[in-house]
Amino acid sequence: MRSVYLAGFDVFLPDAAAHGERLKTLCATYGFEGLFPLDNMAPDGLSGPALAQWIYRENVALIRRADMVMANLNPFRGAEPDSGTAFEVGYAVACGKPVWGYTGQAGSLIDQVAVGAAADDGASRMVDAQGYTVEDFGLSLNLMLACSARIVAGGAADCLACMARAPGG
Repeated sequence: MRSVYLAGFDVFLPDAAAHGERLKTLCATYGFEGLFPLDNMAPDGLSGPALAQWIYRENVALIRRADMVMANLNPFRGAEPDSGTAFEVGYAVACGKPVWGYTGQAGSLIDQVAVGAAADDGASRMVDAQGYTVEDFGLSLNLMLACSARIVAGGAADCLACMARAPGG
């Protein structure tokens, strides 16, 4: 059975451990073993930076152990995916792991965050609310995520179904 590290901000849900168990059960439905970040129990007495370092080490160890990664790339605390999840995607790619991501954001970044156009030296560009250029590649995520992972529009079940149908899945 191929193992899948379940990256995402799901660890911040009020029922995170139960949600992780539901994700792992869903993984099993598609023939995968789910590895959820909260599978590791921190040693007693750790807090602050020491706990953060322990979590980091354990999560990257789970990514290294996994055959592949599935990442929840839905917006978190703003218009972009969780920064920790983005790191985990990059780390998995650097380790040579296949990465799959899912998001409910099916429209392009222009559709999602552009609020207007700006013109500089005769060149027109779309901008967000702070005036930053919004990349226009027709992708639903920043190109560094969209080009490094197979992106599925939908939820975890949709992503797992695509993973199971893929060659080597």
